[in-house]
Amino acid sequence: MHFLSLNELLMTLALGAGLGFFGGVFGIGGGIIAIPLLVLGFGMEQPLAQGTALVLMVPNLLIGWWRYSQRHPLVLRNALMIGVSGTLMTWAVAHFATQLDPQILRWVFSVSIGLVALRLLIRRRGHGDAGEQALNTRALPLVGMAGGSSMGLLGIGGGLVATPLLTGWLGQRQTVAQSLSLALVAPSSVVALLTYAGAERVDWSMGLPMAVGGLFTVSAGVALAHRLPEKRMRMAFAWMLLVTALWLFIAPLVIPAH
Repeated sequence: MHFLSLNELLMTLALGAGLGFFGGVFGIGGGIIAIPLLVLGFGMEQPLAQGTALVLMVPNLLIGWWRYSQRHPLVLRNALMIGVSGTLMTWAVAHFATQLDPQILRWVFSVSIGLVALRLLIRRRGHGDAGEQALNTRALPLVGMAGGSSMGLLGIGGGLVATPLLTGWLGQRQTVAQSLSLALVAPSSVVALLTYAGAERVDWSMGLPMAVGGLFTVSAGVALAHRLPEKRMRMAFAWMLLVTALWLFIAPLVIPAH
C-alpha cells in the first residue's frame, strides 16, 4: 500500500464524490465508471481495478440501499430471497473470476447489457405503468442469481443486470426495482470485496478516499432519482447501459495493453 500525494488525494476524493452521486441516481455503486477510470487514468490492471472499485462501491451501495428502502420499504422475505441468492452466487463465482480472461468476460458482459439496453429503448408502452404489475416473488431468486453472477465475475453489474429484469420482466417501477436490486447488490458487493482482498487485488490507498468522497453524495443522487419522471429515468438508465456496453467492448480493441 502506497500513500497518495495531496493532489492525488483531492482528485481521488472528488472522483469518489462524483461516482457516489451517479451511483445514487441509478441505484448502482459507481464501479461501472470507476473501473475504466482506474485502468486508463491510473494504469491499474483489470483485476486490481475491479477490487479497488469495490471499496468505493460497498459503502455507496449500503447507503443507497438504506435511502431507497426508506422510500420503498421492502418485504423482508423478498429482500432475503433476492439478497441471499445473489450473495451465494457471488461467492461461488468470484472464486473462479481470477482464473478467467478478464477481456473475454468484459466482452460477454458488454454484449449482454447492450441487449438489455436495446430492449428497454425499443420497448413501447402506450399506457399503464410498470408499477401496476404485482411482483412475482418466485422469480426473485433467479434475478438474484443473474445479478450475483455478474458481481462475482466482474465485481460490477449486479444492479445493471437486476434492475432491467425487475422493470421489464417483473414489471416494477424503476425506483422500486432499484431498491430491490440494491438488496441484492449491497451484500453481494461485500462478499466480492472480501474475495478480491483475499487475493490481494485491492489498492486500499485509492479505494478508501474514493469511498469517503462517495459517502457525501450518494443521498443527493437518491433524492434526485425520486424527483425525475419515470419515463425519463428509464430512458436515462437504458442509454447509460448502452454507452457502458459499447465502451467495455471497444476499449480493449483501441487501447493497447500495458
